[in-house]
Amino acid sequence: MSDSSPKKVYTFQTIMSIDSATTLQKQEIADFLFVALGEYGDPKEDILKCLDYALSPHAHQGGFVLLARGGEAIKGAVVINHTGMEGYIPPNILVYIAVAADTRGQGLGAQLMQKAMDLAKGDVALHVEYDNPAKRLYERLGFTTKYAEMRFHKS
Repeated sequence: MSDSSPKKVYTFQTIMSIDSATTLQKQEIADFLFVALGEYGDPKEDILKCLDYALSPHAHQGGFVLLARGGEAIKGAVVINHTGMEGYIPPNILVYIAVAADTRGQGLGAQLMQKAMDLAKGDVALHVEYDNPAKRLYERLGFTTKYAEMRFHKS
C-alpha cells in the first residue's frame, strides 16, 4: 500500500541584499522566525538586526535569507550571515533556521538546510542548544561538534 497523500510543494526564494527585501518583507520574516523559533529564539528586535546584517550592502557584512513558502505563507526560513573571517573561523554562520509548526516532521527543515549549504560559499558554523531537537538534523547533515561555546556576560 502506497501513501496517497499529496506531497507538499514549496516555492523557495533567496534574498541576498537589502535591495531585494522591503521593510514589510523583513518584518514578515522576523515575525515568522519569532513565532516559529519559540523557546530557542531571540527577541524580534535582535532578529531584525540579524536580517539587516545578512542583507547589508556593506562589504564587511552580508549573507542571505532563504525562504520556503506554501502559497503566500512562509513555512520555513534560514538566515546565514557572512563572518568575514575566512581561514580561522568559518566564513558563514547559520544564525536562524525555523519551520512552521504545521509542517514539522515532513522534511522541509532538511530541504532548507541542504539548499542553504549549497548557496553558502565556504564552510558553515552554527550554534545549537544541547536540548534542541534540531541538533539531530544538523548531525545527520554532517555538522560536527568541535568546540563548546562559552560566553561571559558583563553586568
